[in-house]
Amino acid sequence: MVVVATTLFTLSWTHSVEKTEWSESWQVTAQGLELTEARVKGSGAGMDPGAGARLEDGWWVWSPEMPAVPQLNLASSGATVSAWRLCHEGECMELGATAQEPVRISPCER
Repeated sequence: MVVVATTLFTLSWTHSVEKTEWSESWQVTAQGLELTEARVKGSGAGMDPGAGARLEDGWWVWSPEMPAVPQLNLASSGATVSAWRLCHEGECMELGATAQEPVRISPCER
């Protein structure tokens, strides 16, 4: 278990088929985890930019409209192109680089 004291974080990875970078910005709210922005460096197999996407410095950027979720479950097969990269306040860590149980990201209860 790793505890990260933050209310904002970025989750990024390389798409396993297209080998393209993907990044999402998340915020911890009273309702759960809220996806505030998504970015993808290209498009292709299951990676089409979302509604209202705009091209910024080679990245398609948009703000998905979806409700907050109680947790994120990230697959950890060890067989994908990259691990998940979680960054917050200038620090980053890799998650799920080796085959293991799925990685769960959830807000801590106060």
